[in-house]
Amino acid sequence: MPEKPMTGADATAVRVALWRAMHVQIDAPPHVLDDEVGLKLAAPDDGWRQRPDMNPGATSRFRASIVARARFIEDLVVEEAGRGVRQYVILGAGLDTFAQRRPDIASRLRVFEVDRPGPQAWKRQRLVELGFGVPDWLRLVPVDFEAGASLWEQLASAGFDATEPAVVASAGVSMYLTRDANLASLRQVAGLAPGSTLALTFMLPLELVEPEVRPATEWAHKGARAAGTPFLSFFTPPEILALARDAGFKDARHVSAASLAQRYFAGRADGLRPVNGEELLVATT
Repeated sequence: MPEKPMTGADATAVRVALWRAMHVQIDAPPHVLDDEVGLKLAAPDDGWRQRPDMNPGATSRFRASIVARARFIEDLVVEEAGRGVRQYVILGAGLDTFAQRRPDIASRLRVFEVDRPGPQAWKRQRLVELGFGVPDWLRLVPVDFEAGASLWEQLASAGFDATEPAVVASAGVSMYLTRDANLASLRQVAGLAPGSTLALTFMLPLELVEPEVRPATEWAHKGARAAGTPFLSFFTPPEILALARDAGFKDARHVSAASLAQRYFAGRADGLRPVNGEELLVATT
């Protein structure tokens, strides 16, 4: 792989991309998600698989969670596209690779990837360097929240039509926001056109995490604090459902790690399955 400085990509986004590649490279088929494009974008050093956070055994449950949530969201997008929805918004897009891996679906949509300006510019450059390019239906939307930029104004400038339904995905974001900020974000999405769908991941309180993976989860919490990006919000399933109802969604449901395990990991000989630390809310307008 060509050498590429990692300063443009968020460390968490890189970890997610590498875990997705690890799933393909070391887990037995069938693979829940076939994604090595993020690895190409990140272009880590040759010894990346020896990183402590890539330990094959210690991180297997977290790796499974990452590919499970990505696969679930993609299945949801495909389903909604089949119903005629033509807009897909990815909040905190990071090294998401849906547009590169699934152009058969993505090219029928307008895909809006939202991220901070620095990582967004870096990703655009990498897509061009790798020959993927940025087709007209893929809109990379830089939003500088710290400077007071408005997400929905920026999306509108990029061609988002608030009068038409959309799928909005927010994976790995809610834990970094306060409860009030999460509620404000939910209200904005709840105000989108009827027929819109939100898929949002949320973190469970530590006491609800399976005991055998609780130490690793605590390690992740400490790492986030040390990096200056502490986890601020944790929700029980009833709490997140109540928050969605308060925000104005017409319908909301909780998608548990157990249901993802049954859907995508049943019958595996290697016992690979997601941890229940991060689960999903699916809400519709």
